[in-house]
Amino acid sequence: MELGFIGLGVMGLPMARRLAAAGRPLRVWSRSGNAALEGVAGVQHAASAADVFAQADTVVLMLANAAATDAVLMRGTTHFGRLVHDRTVVQMGTTAPEYSAGLAADVRASGGRYVEAPVSGSRVPAENGQLVCMLAGDADDVARVRELLAPLYKDCFACGAPPAALRMKLSVNLYLITLVAGLAEAVHFAARQGVDLDLLRAVLDAGPMASAVSRIKLDKLVRRDFGVQAAISDVLMNARLVADAAARAAAATPLLDDSLQLFAATEALGLGREDMAAVICALEARARPATGPA
Repeated sequence: MELGFIGLGVMGLPMARRLAAAGRPLRVWSRSGNAALEGVAGVQHAASAADVFAQADTVVLMLANAAATDAVLMRGTTHFGRLVHDRTVVQMGTTAPEYSAGLAADVRASGGRYVEAPVSGSRVPAENGQLVCMLAGDADDVARVRELLAPLYKDCFACGAPPAALRMKLSVNLYLITLVAGLAEAVHFAARQGVDLDLLRAVLDAGPMASAVSRIKLDKLVRRDFGVQAAISDVLMNARLVADAAARAAAATPLLDDSLQLFAATEALGLGREDMAAVICALEARARPATGPA
């Protein structure tokens, strides 16, 4: 049977492309009607989500949030059980861990199988098959999904039972969110001092703090390129998920709290669909007037 793939957004589309290029027969559907894979070898566009489940024994969900996932699965209706019965549902979107645990229980109660598979990485790593995948579920299901998704990732880690993979993903996201906010602040600080930003980029890229993320985001910050890889609104949603999880765990997250405010301020500037590097605009809006040369 074909592999089902539902959700062809910023991340889902390049992921589906890579799976198809690797020879995975795909049946795809998108709530937006995205037909970008029309004519791609091995890809069939389904008429509905139900059609995907009817033709595929494993269905990948790469959807924006929990509400979208529930809507696609018709959760809470009699249709849900008919969709997921004897199917493996692979949930790759980022949601609250508690939501995923509840969905896992519902899928299993309906005779289906469930694997969490969130990833670390944005659009460019997705295009290049350089994501880091985190899996949670029964061992046999995890092993099968790991092989199915192999074209998407450079590393894959089994995390245990759901929602362990999403707890891991939120921990990773906390670091990513604060890292990019800190990098943007450093660029803003340098610019206000008249530092050559191209030279700053060269120094940081050569130094011990450089990473794949810092190099990509620093280049975007210096060039003022806010073309989306990870959108401000999506990052803000993720930051709120982390903040909620931190509150439940009684974890202190002062850096995240400040970063959340910055990303919220960036969205309020009308930049929600721009890349997360646009957080520098919130810093610029907050900055005091220059006092003149030192």
